[in-house]
Amino acid sequence: MTKAEPRHTAPMFERVALIGIGLIGSSISHAARRAGVVGSVVGSARTPATLETAMRLGLIDQGFITAAEAVEDADLVILCTPVGLCGPIAKDISRHLKPGAILTDVGSVKAAIVRDVTPHVPDGVHFVPGHPIAGTEQSGPESGFAELFDGRWCILTPEPHTDGTAVEKLRAFWEALGSKVEIMAPEHHDLVLAITSHVPHLIAYNIVNTAAHLERVTDSEVIKFSAGGFRDFTRIAASDPVMWRDIFLNNKEAVLDMLGRFTEDLTALQRAIRFGEGETLHRLFTEARAVRRGIIEAGQDTPAPDFGRAAASASTPDAK
Repeated sequence: MTKAEPRHTAPMFERVALIGIGLIGSSISHAARRAGVVGSVVGSARTPATLETAMRLGLIDQGFITAAEAVEDADLVILCTPVGLCGPIAKDISRHLKPGAILTDVGSVKAAIVRDVTPHVPDGVHFVPGHPIAGTEQSGPESGFAELFDGRWCILTPEPHTDGTAVEKLRAFWEALGSKVEIMAPEHHDLVLAITSHVPHLIAYNIVNTAAHLERVTDSEVIKFSAGGFRDFTRIAASDPVMWRDIFLNNKEAVLDMLGRFTEDLTALQRAIRFGEGETLHRLFTEARAVRRGIIEAGQDTPAPDFGRAAASASTPDAK
């Protein structure tokens, strides 16, 4: 797994504003301080309790109830909120953004965020949408840890006219936090993530709910006799419902496109099972197994019997 860059002797950004201090926001703070790339970190959250927790944990040096207050004089502003809130927040902070500042986000959908945020970006401010592909099923400021982004991809989706220096500075920032960085168009990002992230989450939510609502199997039996595959689905389905609601509503075209293809392939599997087509099943399962091996070889997961969870927990004591 790729390690984080060596600690910097001087900060890349003197003042970073985190709008939202959940898993991603808190992990950015941990990782940025570890790398020495920030001078001070300020933040805003929806509740005073979250701000108090963030201050107590040393995630932020100052806390503000409003995002507009938090972004004053910030060199880098990161929107760490559900996708549906990015547009309204961008409107609220627009007049308070410092000329020359970089504005970015961490949303799992990019075309909708570009559509909703861009109209509110003032001249002289550089908007570089981003998506760190990292996370756990935990949420809140206490769930973050510095190693979350190590060896994980962060996708930046700047528009063609975006200032190149700003893009490269944000790339360097994410690399310092431990990420590998890729740049692509927002629409292509949404198509890729629809099949690699969004549809799998939708399937997980559906399978868990189907099991929970089976009339011939009790809830207690579902929990008591849950096998490894089902437990993995429940882990995925434990993700923040608000975040995923916004993702599906804002990436509906790509998700429905991929869901249609998935449904066709599922129908083919159903047909193969019904008619006893063992060779077809074996071929499809073998192809899928090869994809899993490719993911491990690429360093995106581990072949450990427990999926590396015990090792990850031991190496990241701050993770919840």
